Amino acid sequence: MSDRSRADAVYAALLERQGERWVQPRVERTRRVLELLDDPQRTYRVVHVTGTNGKTSTSRIIESLIRAHGLRTGLFTSPHLERFTERIMIDGEPVADAAVADAWDEIQPFVDLVDAELAAADDAPLTFFELLTVLAFVAFADAPIDVLVLEVGMGGSWDSTNTADGDVAVFAPIDIDHADRLGDTIREIADVKSGIIKTGAAVVSARQDRAAADVLRAAAAQRDATIAFEGDEFALTDTRLAVGGQLISVRGLAGVYDEEYLPMFGAHQAQNAALAIAAVESLIGGGSQPITGDIMAEGLAQATSPGRLQLVGVAPTVIVDAAHNPHGARALAGALGSSFDFDEWGVVLGVLADKDAAGIVAELAPLAAHVFATAPDSERADDADRIADLAEAQELPVAVHPNLADAAEAAREWAAASDRRAVVIAGSVVLAGEAVALAAAEDWKAGWAE
Repeated sequence: MSDRSRADAVYAALLERQGERWVQPRVERTRRVLELLDDPQRTYRVVHVTGTNGKTSTSRIIESLIRAHGLRTGLFTSPHLERFTERIMIDGEPVADAAVADAWDEIQPFVDLVDAELAAADDAPLTFFELLTVLAFVAFADAPIDVLVLEVGMGGSWDSTNTADGDVAVFAPIDIDHADRLGDTIREIADVKSGIIKTGAAVVSARQDRAAADVLRAAAAQRDATIAFEGDEFALTDTRLAVGGQLISVRGLAGVYDEEYLPMFGAHQAQNAALAIAAVESLIGGGSQPITGDIMAEGLAQATSPGRLQLVGVAPTVIVDAAHNPHGARALAGALGSSFDFDEWGVVLGVLADKDAAGIVAELAPLAAHVFATAPDSERADDADRIADLAEAQELPVAVHPNLADAAEAAREWAAASDRRAVVIAGSVVLAGEAVALAAAEDWKAGWAE
């Protein structure tokens, strides 16, 4: 069996488990497997990242900056866009198929043991995400790496990733999402997320709603952790457009960094970069050692965030963004308005049924000249007709398409009629992954061909 076939078999085995949306506050199950494996997650330093939006981009910038210091890095994020090995990155590349398959062989006997214990206690077996977390921790230990940048799957305190002890806890903006699991208020959600703060850790946070900030400050004080907030201890001081991205100026915890090039669009990505800089300053030098100019330049220049304001097509311009809640849609709308010079945007929109589709449509409505409603390729997809109804309620022109390929073709044809039009594909990480793959397969960067 080839290494790729072995890795694909691992993913197939994971998919037989309860899915990522099946979560319980039962972190001790993951901890039990890791204890049997001699706690691989304790063999490297950890930067733990949570929040509602911006977690993945912030994590990727942090990882790139750490790697620029000459350290060997691991990066664990979710979900993936195209292939599951994207979730387990080593030195900026997806984990090798052979490495992930070998890690699976290593953990399998202990998984069987814990599954048997759970069955005896009349509890459900280990889930997709619990096992993926264990698999990643083992792969990182086997590499081995120096530092892991670890994105929370959902929440914080009872998330499987919270079996690792973060030297630095990072909080991207906290907003309402997964309310059925995390709570109906920002305070309740912040309380769950604050669980990643470990005793004596360094905490860095984006600007937060006052309720969330109060919760984080209290949790940090209780655990004798230091805490720094954007706007107080560090800040994004300026940003301006540049070719392929923007120039940002940041007042960090330990230094001032002027006009650094960030190859990403949007004010929210600039804010993510400021948060990432503070996190790396906290990890390397304890918040008192500036990042040198060449390391900063290299780390930011090599940072990427696939599926986040990603340019996948030209003539017409097509942007893909994984915005899947109102907060993310608001950031996307702002970035499209400030970073691109188009009069009309065609919005290809597909949303999962457990998301706030009405809120997403409301945030995108001011920029949308035409909506192409569709559905992601997922059993959790919301109905395209319902998305169309929401768009019509906003008095937007709308067409319904059975799949992304049809919707994208119609949107690109619409946009090709004028050089003042462009297309954005958004609403779901699943849809973003489909779009990235479709754009590559059809070579949208070659331009529209009638």
